[in-house]
Amino acid sequence: RIAIPGTNNQTTLFMPASTSTSRGIKIATLATAPAPETPHNDSLPSIASTKSNTSTASSSSNPATPATPTSRLSSLSLGPSIGSSTKSAPSTQSSTTSPIGSLTLLTSSGTPYAFLSASTLTAFRTALAATTIFTRRTSVHTLCVFGAGLQALWHIRLALLLRGPEIHHIHIINRTFERARKLMETIYTSPEWEKLRNSNSKLGFSIVSNDYGEYNRLVKEHVRKADALFCCTCSSIPLFPAEYLTSVEGRRKGRYVSAIGSFRHDMIELHPDILRQAVAPEQHKKHHHKHAERGGVVVVDSLEACLKEAGEVRQAGLGAEQLVEIGELLMVKKASMKAIEGGGEGEVGLKRWLQAGNVIYKSVGLGLMDICVGEDLVMLARERGFGTMVEGF
Repeated sequence: RIAIPGTNNQTTLFMPASTSTSRGIKIATLATAPAPETPHNDSLPSIASTKSNTSTASSSSNPATPATPTSRLSSLSLGPSIGSSTKSAPSTQSSTTSPIGSLTLLTSSGTPYAFLSASTLTAFRTALAATTIFTRRTSVHTLCVFGAGLQALWHIRLALLLRGPEIHHIHIINRTFERARKLMETIYTSPEWEKLRNSNSKLGFSIVSNDYGEYNRLVKEHVRKADALFCCTCSSIPLFPAEYLTSVEGRRKGRYVSAIGSFRHDMIELHPDILRQAVAPEQHKKHHHKHAERGGVVVVDSLEACLKEAGEVRQAGLGAEQLVEIGELLMVKKASMKAIEGGGEGEVGLKRWLQAGNVIYKSVGLGLMDICVGEDLVMLARERGFGTMVEGF
C-alpha cells in the first residue's frame, strides 16, 4: 500500500490486493480529526439523551435539569427536547473523517468487472474484522464507542447483530454533540435499524461530547465500566489517559479494546503505555491486587503494516515478536506457542484470555479484506438486481 499526503491533513491510500479469483485496488482519502478542545468545566449536562416523555415545554421551563444519564432506546427522544434541555458549544467539525474513494475489481485476467464506493465498504469490513474477537467475549454488557461516523455506526450495528440481547448500555463519546446526535437519529429512526432497536427492551444509549461539563469524569467512568471499547476516530492524541486502564483499578476488569481509526505513525487513539503494559511479561508471583489476564501480545490485522504505520505500535516501541496477526490468532498456532514460551497454558490459556482477559486489537486496514468483501457484495448485488450494468465496457 502507498500513502500520499495531501492538503488539509488528508492522506490518500492506494491499496492493491488479489485473491484466487480477483484482483483489485482501493483508493481512499481520509482526514485526520482535529485535536479536541479542553473540555469546559461548567455545569452543562454531559449526557445528551432524554426520555421521550419529557416534553419541550417542561424541558424549557426547567433548563437546569440534567439530562437522563442513560435512556432506553425505545423511549429516546431526538426531537426539540434535546435542544431545550442541553446547551451545545459551536461545532468545530469542518469536514468528515470518513473515508472517501472507490474499489475497482478485476478478473484474474485483468478485466474490470465492478466499481464500488469505498465509504460504506471500508467501514463495514473494518467493523467485521474488529468484531471477530468481540463475538468470543464472555461479557458484552456495556460498550463504549469513541467516534460517531460510519466506522462507529457499523461497529454498533454489527455488535447488536451479533450479541444484541446481551448488550444493555452503549456509550457514544464524540468531539462534538451534533454528529453524535445524527448517529443516534439514524439508529432511532432508520427502518434498517427497526429490528435491532425493537429486539432488546433493556438497551440504552448515552452521548458524551467534549463541549459538555464533567467530560473527563464521565469518560473515565464509561471506559472503566466498558466490557468492550471501540475506538473509531482519526485522532492525533490519545483519546483518554493511560491510567484509566493501566492502574490497579483499571486492570481489575477484562476488556476487549479495538483501535481502528489511526492509520499513520503520527495518529494515535490509545496511549502507548496501554500497549506497553499489554505486552509486558507477567510476573509469576502472588499479586496483592487481582487483575485481568493479559496475553502478552497486541493483535493486529497486518504485522508489516502496523509496524510501519500504526501510531500506537510505533510510539510504544513494539516489535514483531510482541504482535500477532488476527488470522494467525484464529488458527491458534502462533499465539499458543507464544503463550507456552511465556510460561502460560497454551491453547487453554489463550481461549481464556480471548474470552475474558485484556485484549487489544489494532488495525490500519488490509486491501485483501476489501477485495474479499467486495467480491461478495458484487455477487449479492447481481443476485438481487442492484447496481448499474455498463455493457461493452
